[in-house]
Amino acid sequence: MVVRVSTVAFEGIEARPVDVQVMISNGTVVFNVVGLGDKAVAESRERVRSALVASGLSLPAKRITVNLAPADLPKEGSHYDLPIALGVMVAMGALPSDALDGFTVLGELALDGAITPVSGVLPAAVAASARGLGLICPAECGPEAAWASEDISILAPRNLIQIANHFHGSQVLSRPIPAVKSLSGPQPDLRDIKGQESAKRALEIAAAGGHNLLFNGPPGAGKSMLAARLPSILPPLTPGELLEVSMIHSVAGNIAGGQLTDRRPFRAPHHSASMAALVGGGTHARPGEASLAHHGVLFLDELPEFQAPALDALRQPLESGEIAISRANRRCVYPARFQLIAAMNPCRCGLANEPGHRCQKGSPQRCSALYQNRLSGPFLDRIDLHLEVPAIRASDLILPPAEEGSEQVAARVAQARDIQRYRYKALGYDHVACNAMATASIIEQTIKLDDAGGKLIRDASDRLRLSARGFHRVLKLARTIADLQGAPDVLRAHLGEALSYRPMVDRASAAA
Repeated sequence: MVVRVSTVAFEGIEARPVDVQVMISNGTVVFNVVGLGDKAVAESRERVRSALVASGLSLPAKRITVNLAPADLPKEGSHYDLPIALGVMVAMGALPSDALDGFTVLGELALDGAITPVSGVLPAAVAASARGLGLICPAECGPEAAWASEDISILAPRNLIQIANHFHGSQVLSRPIPAVKSLSGPQPDLRDIKGQESAKRALEIAAAGGHNLLFNGPPGAGKSMLAARLPSILPPLTPGELLEVSMIHSVAGNIAGGQLTDRRPFRAPHHSASMAALVGGGTHARPGEASLAHHGVLFLDELPEFQAPALDALRQPLESGEIAISRANRRCVYPARFQLIAAMNPCRCGLANEPGHRCQKGSPQRCSALYQNRLSGPFLDRIDLHLEVPAIRASDLILPPAEEGSEQVAARVAQARDIQRYRYKALGYDHVACNAMATASIIEQTIKLDDAGGKLIRDASDRLRLSARGFHRVLKLARTIADLQGAPDVLRAHLGEALSYRPMVDRASAAA
């Protein structure tokens, strides 16, 4: 008799169904696992054998064959231990023959029979719910799986003995409760920033519309402090966004104890990060920092110090909101709708714009141009706000804290986001949550420029040499500025402020 147990294989955040087929027959005493599994799957034989012995069961002196179907789909990870072990237990008669009907199973086994946490439980639970199945998973992952649906049946045992007792009726496993991660301490507050009013204004605009932002200024000007306070003024994740973000972090194994949080992700990789670390990849095509920042913030400090190919690899997800990782034997797609916040010094010494500074490489303008030329034009064109942050002075540092903090700014940002969400919903674009996500055709439907505004944007396009992408990004930025003021129409003043955040494209070439 062949025993079948349902489990999953992961392609990105998609959980594809896998059928674990177990057969015990007469013949040579051997334990084979076939079906294109990786090293972790092949090693499951010894973990299953030891876990069954520790639970009071011994494998029969027969031929045990386990097939993971479909056989041409690569199987990776240790979460196949539990479905294999339960399939063997059913084949041995230790569990009722129909015990596992209607369940998707995943979990790793320890040598003593304990069921240890695995990654990807939330996508597996969502897929099981869509197929009308229940879920059997490790106890520590149960609170995570409970977020998938209120209707799904979930069993979260701590060891093989508990699951056996449950199916024999001597013990009842209760359904786990969804867990929320308790946030430790308050977030950094904008009130901590002294001076830099123009930078705070740019940060508020970026938060209100989901725009990309680049701070350029000398060391110690507060660029990193400003970026670290962006999460404090962003609205919390909506239920749909929370599910998307949590599924990515679940596949990456970043959800501890099954606890989710509605705080938007804030990822700040070191500038030594490789292309695979930023956009994803590697042997198992894991999600990168860009995907882990989905619906959140990706902060790149010391921007020119990043590898140029790694930064240019972000150009496509900045436009499409997703990353497709293609390998010889597989292709997976990860969502990557992130907000890019970057910071950089004007040159390597950081003092190119300081009055009276003499650079050893010649003119400060030439030194600055050489340093900033590490960044490609197409990459910079995808950044909506470019702001030069001046050095902070002692006279600013001795001032008392500002009266307005993150709480007041967050209220204005939330109001502007509500305006945008209702506007695009009325137009039939429920998937557009902020101005930065709107396509060129959508944003043009929301803006009707008067003669003064039309003349300004035409003249500025010629003077700044705006690309088509840059032109529409200026319109999106102006729309956000108008939303912050509660203005129904985009006026000349809104366009003027939006254009002030665009860089002069000929500045670097003129300096060189």
